[in-house]
Formats: sequence, structure tokens, C-alpha cells
Amino acid sequence: MLKPDRRSSLAISGRDLSLAARCSVPAVAVCAALFLTGADWRQFRGNESNGQAADAGPTSFDKLAWKAELPGRGLSAPVVVGGRVVLTASSGHQQDRLHVLCFDDDTGNLAWERQFWATGRTQTHPKICVASSSPASDGRRVFAQFSTNDVACLDLDGNLLWFRTLGYDHPNANNSLGMASSPVVADGTLVVQVESDAEAFALGIDAESGLDRWRVDRPQRSNWTSPTVLRDEGGRATAVLLQSSRGVQAVEPQSGKELWAYREGASTVESSALKDGVTYVPSHGLTALRPVESSDAPEMLWRSNRLGPGTASPVIVGDRVYVINSAGVLIAASLTDGEIAWRLRIEGPHTSSPVAAGELLYAVNEEGTARIIRLGRENGEVVAESVLGETILATPALASGALYVRSDGRLWKYAR
Repeated sequence: MLKPDRRSSLAISGRDLSLAARCSVPAVAVCAALFLTGADWRQFRGNESNGQAADAGPTSFDKLAWKAELPGRGLSAPVVVGGRVVLTASSGHQQDRLHVLCFDDDTGNLAWERQFWATGRTQTHPKICVASSSPASDGRRVFAQFSTNDVACLDLDGNLLWFRTLGYDHPNANNSLGMASSPVVADGTLVVQVESDAEAFALGIDAESGLDRWRVDRPQRSNWTSPTVLRDEGGRATAVLLQSSRGVQAVEPQSGKELWAYREGASTVESSALKDGVTYVPSHGLTALRPVESSDAPEMLWRSNRLGPGTASPVIVGDRVYVINSAGVLIAASLTDGEIAWRLRIEGPHTSSPVAAGELLYAVNEEGTARIIRLGRENGEVVAESVLGETILATPALASGALYVRSDGRLWKYAR
């Protein structure tokens, strides 16, 4: 374990090329940790940024596979990759200890933990914490971003590959409420959004070396949304979508070059959802956008001001999009035209985003009540409920038929 000793803290900036080279692990060591599993859940709201799992999920909360204690606070969602469950936490009076924890998926035993000293600003709103950004994985590495603008890259065995202190190059990119955007990986590029009223940018970081591939300026306004990856039918990343108060900017993963932009404004809290090349943006309610070849603007398929999410991001299941609004109502609507199929009132508020597997949707409110909702054509029905008794702000994960839920103090795994 890397103990939290300031003398041993390892950090690089985009300008320190020699240190980056020394931090790199030989490629053979990285490849040895390669696990490509379709049932993985590798980033915030799943592999496709739509909250939908590839497999069926549990139908009740009767089978608690295991429960693990956590050393600190966290809004970050767990990721599941190669038989490992990885998540982040922050601890200490000033939240200046950063934790990356890995649990064995079968047993819930702690496989490894790495700790780092925070190098950036640790102040956040009391409701959230420094570990608010969910990690991401490319199947052989895990990337952990924190509100302090520290970014760590580790292999699946917990070996540190590189560490970035983004605050060194961008000292003004912070806010008093805390940062919460979660990174994504696209075509070997780790994309992070760091957006505040004072300084705002997005970086494309080479996943192997930790060095910048590109940087684009972003609207100077605090923003907590996460980037999403637009893919073609073969699964190749064609664009990274950056959402902000001004709208959505699509950039090329390798270069950061702008491909198209939607400039009619969007939420700075809930993130977009994707399916079949269409982006469902929390904008003027909910707006469906489709890129147009050789055009710098997307086609608007439909817009509905009745589908505005509250704090939770939309989830897509089959031919419908589901949102939880600020009144605690789950709304099902058509992907084709945004027409509402049904509404179901569920107790809120919901900070965590819902996730789904098959015809079942999983939603956890702030008070720690978890619900399983069956998504019918004519209505929705709560089929299972569990009161966890702790504040839940983190979005759950779904992988290999299991549901993973975390609070500040615990991580639960429910099996099918």
C-alpha cells in the first residue's frame, strides 16, 4: 500500500515528461492484467453511458452476497472489471486522504487499497465530498479522479502507473461546492472535464503515459456533468460528448477537434444518455439529438419539457427513456418521439441515477431506500424494497447479474 506520507507522494503535470516516463510500467505488465468481460461495468452509468446492464439483475434484495466496510466518504459509483470491484473514498478531517479500493467480486474481501495525499483544494459542500467522481476502466487499468483535480492510474493489481496533479497546471479550476465530473476512456484517451467559474477545460490524456494529447477550453461556469462516448455500430469510439450550460460539444477522441456542437443550453448536473447514435440531453426538459454527416450541428429529433430530470441522469431501456423528476416521479417515455407512456411516484429525493437490467429498474433515494421497479408497457410497479438505513448519493452498478450499492461507510453486493 502507498501510505499517506507526503514525502512519497507521486505527482506529474502535463509539462513533466521525464517523470512521466519513469512512472510508466512496462507494457508486458499491463497486458498481463487484461480482462475483457462483456459483463463488466466500467464507468459511471455503465459501459454505454445509458444506465443499462448487459445481463439480467437481481429480482429482490433477499440475496446479500456480501457487505464491505469503507474507510471514508464517497459519492463515486463502483466499477466492476475482471472480477474486481473498484471504488474511491476520501477521509481525514480535511478530506485530504484519497483512497482507491479494490474488492474481490466473489468474496467481498479487500484485494488492495492505495492511498494518496490530495494536492488540490479539498473544500466541498457538506452534502458531498472529495471522492465524488466515479472511476473508469479500459479493461486493464483503472482511472480515479477526485474533486481535488488529482487523477490516478493503476493496473488491476493496484500498481501505480501514473498520477496527475491537474491543479499544478490549472490552479484556478475549482469551486467551493466541489467537483464531481466522472472520466471516460475512448480510443486510448482518458477524457476529463474540469469546469468552474474561474477556469474551465477538458483534457484528453494518453491512457498509457498520462500525458496530455489535447486540451480544449470550455464555458467558464461550474459544471458537474460527465462526458459520454458516442460509438458506431462496431463499438468504435467516434466522438466524446462534453455537456455544459451552453449545450453539447462533440470532439474527436484522439485530437479534441470539434466535430459538431449543440448550442441551446443543457443541464450542469444531470448527464446525457446514449443509444444507437442518438444523444438524449437534459436540455429544455429532454432533447434527442442525432449527428448529421458533414454538418457542424446535430439534427433535433424531438424535445419535451415534460421530461426534465431532477438530479438523477436518464436511463434507457429498450425503446424507452426513463427519468426521475424533482417531484420524485419516475416517467417512462418513447425514444421515438418523447411521448409519455406512464408515470410512477416513488419516494425521493434521488441524487443517485437509476440503473436497469432487462425489464427491472433499480433506484435508491437519499434516505437509503432501494427499490426494484418492473417496467411494464402500461405502467411501472415496485416489486422489491430494502431500507439500508444510510444516506445513499452514489449511483449503483450492475454486473454479472449483481447490484452494487455504496454509502459513505459501506458497499453492498446483491446477487440474483
